[in-house]
Amino acid sequence: MTRLRAFGVVETPERPGPGPMPEPLLRALELSIGRRVDGLLAGDHRSSLLGRGSELAQVRPYVPGDDVRLIDWNVTARTREPHVRVQLAERVLVTWVVLDRTPSMDFGTADRRKADVALGVALALGHAASVRGNRVGLVPFGGGSSVPLPPRQGRAGLVGLLVALGDESSGGGVASELRPALTALGAVARQRSLVAVVSDFRGPRDWRPQIVDLAGHHDVLAVEIRDPREDHLVDVGEVWFSDPESGARLRVDTGDAGLRSRFAEAAALERRSVADDLASARASHIVLSTEGDWLGDLAAHLGGKRR
Repeated sequence: MTRLRAFGVVETPERPGPGPMPEPLLRALELSIGRRVDGLLAGDHRSSLLGRGSELAQVRPYVPGDDVRLIDWNVTARTREPHVRVQLAERVLVTWVVLDRTPSMDFGTADRRKADVALGVALALGHAASVRGNRVGLVPFGGGSSVPLPPRQGRAGLVGLLVALGDESSGGGVASELRPALTALGAVARQRSLVAVVSDFRGPRDWRPQIVDLAGHHDVLAVEIRDPREDHLVDVGEVWFSDPESGARLRVDTGDAGLRSRFAEAAALERRSVADDLASARASHIVLSTEGDWLGDLAAHLGGKRR
């Protein structure tokens, strides 16, 4: 039996979805994101840049080369000297979601799959970015949509995101791995933005230079998705393990206490290495689990960063 839950996401036993997304937490997330990128929200903060917009900054005498369409005829008539209107440039917050859709995201042994948490994060960030008329874009990699979703404003942006996220089975993504996806984003993200990279950060560890480059122009948030069984083995006897991306299989005796200890140490070392790479690249980093309240953890992290 299927159920419709948050944002119309269809849930099944195999794909339990992101779970409940309470409105108070979404509002808290909206406020946190709305203040994240140095007041880029049009209408909420005055822009420091002059250009095309809807809010008047000043009226000054006309100089050769000014756009004649900006002449203020009332002031010109009073002063008998041509004057032009100078407006504050409209600026909106753009949020880019770089979403991991590689096979390793299908893993999950707790409340849901890693892919379900990633879907929820993308929906929550998209809602928070679009609710005030700001823009949200999507860069998937490893599967799903075959093209990036350019930033769109308001409800249209959220609807477009929902459509793109609803297709988990179509062709390849923008890229097969994280590094080329980040490179593709860097080529199109010109305006300073919030870049949320939602991934388990498995696979090739060659993405740090791209994170460094993005962090030099944008506010980068790395959302790492983890499952408890990726950190600790439980004693269930002999089992077969399969790598979802390479297809390699290995028979393991989980009853071996020494093996379980070495596995936990190796997993902790790997995760520390990922955290160190993200920190040195100046990305904000949060780890979300397939177990428990991932949305509360995300809202608390962003709220704490704001403070």
